[in-house]
Amino acid sequence: MTRHRLRRPAHRADQRIVQSFKARIDAQRTLPEKIADWMSRAFGSNTFLVANLVWFAIWGLWNEHVFPGLDPFDPYPFGLLTMIVSLEAIILSIFVLIAQHRSERISELRAETDLQVNLITEQELTKLLSIVSRIAEKQGIDLSSDQELKKMLTPTNVEKLEQVLDRQIGEHKLLQPDRPHD
Repeated sequence: MTRHRLRRPAHRADQRIVQSFKARIDAQRTLPEKIADWMSRAFGSNTFLVANLVWFAIWGLWNEHVFPGLDPFDPYPFGLLTMIVSLEAIILSIFVLIAQHRSERISELRAETDLQVNLITEQELTKLLSIVSRIAEKQGIDLSSDQELKKMLTPTNVEKLEQVLDRQIGEHKLLQPDRPHD
């Protein structure tokens, strides 16, 4: 039971760090990003979908002279409706792209943070393995023939890893179809 209590605060602290990370990112949003986030939430809802369907139905019925006493103002093929819907689509697309771009930047930042944490963890594990293997040797356990352990005790060469990734990214670009250069 004591272990459980000791683990909970650490979990809460980790959770608080993640929440504050998100809060810091959210606090740095520009006005267009805040509007884009709001619009993505509001206009990406079932309520907005139903509202549009109802609006289109009423528009169509009204302009097909289904409602007595209401004169059509946009007869078939509904040119005004087409223009309004096109403008709505353009505006919503722009705000969705802004929100996606922001999400992409956050994802990239998280990935970079994950990479840094993983590299630190790898260094710590290599150090821990080194300590454990020394303890094992002092206890008379022969580890000299364990090739896998020798590989694990060798620190990761980050520069070599970067070179391999750069080469793979370069090869990937070569496999992509020709695109106009920016």
